[in-house]
Amino acid sequence: MRVPSGAGITCYEVLGVLSTASTAEIRRRCDSKASLLRPELLAGASSAVVSAASRAQEILDMAWWVLGDPARRAGYDEALGIRHTGEGLNRRESIPSEPGGSLKDFGFLLGNGQEALVLDGLLAVADFLAPHPHPPRRIMVPDVRGLFYSVCSAATGRLGLRLTAVRLTENPMPVDGLVVDQTPRPLTKARRDGVLTVRVWHPAATRA
Repeated sequence: MRVPSGAGITCYEVLGVLSTASTAEIRRRCDSKASLLRPELLAGASSAVVSAASRAQEILDMAWWVLGDPARRAGYDEALGIRHTGEGLNRRESIPSEPGGSLKDFGFLLGNGQEALVLDGLLAVADFLAPHPHPPRRIMVPDVRGLFYSVCSAATGRLGLRLTAVRLTENPMPVDGLVVDQTPRPLTKARRDGVLTVRVWHPAATRA
């Protein structure tokens, strides 16, 4: 599973935390997001919503797998080019991957095959942090299905895409929504200033 393809999203962004966040804060944020995917909230949802929720849970699980273990997190930060010093958080002058690079260059981080693919997708951020003096006019549309809307918005904004949302829930809870589907489809070409339309599901609010 590649998560999310081409969007350049880090594990920190998936959870909505800073790279200086404590392990306890990361755990709380992970649990908070996972609470929106509980079976009782998904009762009666379409198969597309259930599939997106399953993917979202896998993304959250992988973010916790990376950031919840100090050794894996240290290696991940190193691969991202982040270092922690007594003076705070700094980004190294150069990142550890040229555009198009892969986490496979950092074998010490990899677990099983699925974990490697997920981490490879998350570390695609290196491609977008690297200098691009002449960015292409057309870009590959990322796969944002299974991301929470706030994460999707930040990622597509960096790519220069304009995001529009179609709400699927008539009476939604006031919480972050889940991206269920998208147009254009993932891995197709689009203009850098083009529109990405996403279909967003929220748990339904309880009626009084």
